[in-house]
Amino acid sequence: MKTIGYAAQSSDSPLAPFPFERRALQAGDVAMEILYCGVCHSDLHYARNDWGFTQYPAVPGHEIVGRVTAVGPDVTRHKVGDHVAVGCLVDACMECDQCEKGEEQLCRHGSTGTYGGFEPVVGTPTRGGYSKHIVVREEFVLRVPDALDIAKAAPLLCAGITTYSPLRTWGVKEGTRVGVIGLGGLGHMAVKLASAMGAHVTVLSRSDTKRADAVALGADGLLVSSDAGAMAGAVNSLDLIIDTVPVEHDIQPYLPLLDVDGTLVLVGQIGPVGTLNSVPLLMARRRVSGSPIGGIAETQEMLDFCAEKGVLPDVEMIRMDEINQAYDRLIKADVRYRFVIDMASLQAA
Repeated sequence: MKTIGYAAQSSDSPLAPFPFERRALQAGDVAMEILYCGVCHSDLHYARNDWGFTQYPAVPGHEIVGRVTAVGPDVTRHKVGDHVAVGCLVDACMECDQCEKGEEQLCRHGSTGTYGGFEPVVGTPTRGGYSKHIVVREEFVLRVPDALDIAKAAPLLCAGITTYSPLRTWGVKEGTRVGVIGLGGLGHMAVKLASAMGAHVTVLSRSDTKRADAVALGADGLLVSSDAGAMAGAVNSLDLIIDTVPVEHDIQPYLPLLDVDGTLVLVGQIGPVGTLNSVPLLMARRRVSGSPIGGIAETQEMLDFCAEKGVLPDVEMIRMDEINQAYDRLIKADVRYRFVIDMASLQAA
């Protein structure tokens, strides 16, 4: 299938139009026209080769919402015309213990990313959602509930599931005390989702300037992490902390905020987080953990939950040809809180 996308040709080149071929439709595949694609901080890291494994030309994008245009003869879950979605994964072995548990993101043999991986069948590099079309095996295509606004839903496929998964894993429910570090693309979703689950939500921020925004998103309050007195007064006040900060930072000051058996979960930074002193962990059986995205079943559960509760990200719509300016703004944290590309702005190949 001929299509067109936007690609980076090197780590220091701007994204620009890039015609390419998608694989031919196979028996278990779903072909879709991409209608909207969210812009994730991971897209920027990948385009700039910040992680050292980028394959150029690089077509980012793993927050995809579209319309089914064709299905293979073995497909039973989706039909032409359906609104569907694709997140961070497009394949996995589907045979190991993790895949059998619905944890495809933890596949023992390595799952295949929507970009940055290789197509298991044809061996070509996977290219993401900054494009007009995509072909994905049925098991990795999600149903978009009718109650969700498809123009705003795309960031749920990464920012949504990245924060939903640890909230579910650590059993957040009515009355759970949840802290959220960072109020960006991930953080604002963590606040909305935890609030919708009935949690008491506290945003942790270095200043008081985001208090009104935090409350508007559903938080019950904001704790200024640079205020030593306020931090001392909040010791043992949280059951779970979701840390969404995407750069290296010191997590040590947040650990005493956790109650006995509390957990701080890292979902933003990939890499160092400073020196860790074990004393707060040992003295209250506290934990530091990490969490990637969820599996396909959990991602569908998240979409259904968001439809039921009316949870959607706050987005700013952009044209495809505005992506380089969006990246510049993303670096400056100049977005509230997620960019979404209207793919109607990309001329078909």
